[in-house]
Amino acid sequence: MLRWALIFFIVAIVAAIFGFGGIAEDAASIAKILFFIFLVLFILSFITGMLRK
Repeated sequence: MLRWALIFFIVAIVAAIFGFGGIAEDAASIAKILFFIFLVLFILSFITGMLRK
């Protein structure tokens, strides 16, 4: 999931450099959403792992 967030972030940067504002904005918002989903899942996994030990 983090990989997809990075891919969309890079697409957003490249689109912004070439002047595609709408595409850059959409790709950046998708990257943000995927990053926060990854972060929540990582924290839940970390807490679950700590509770099992």
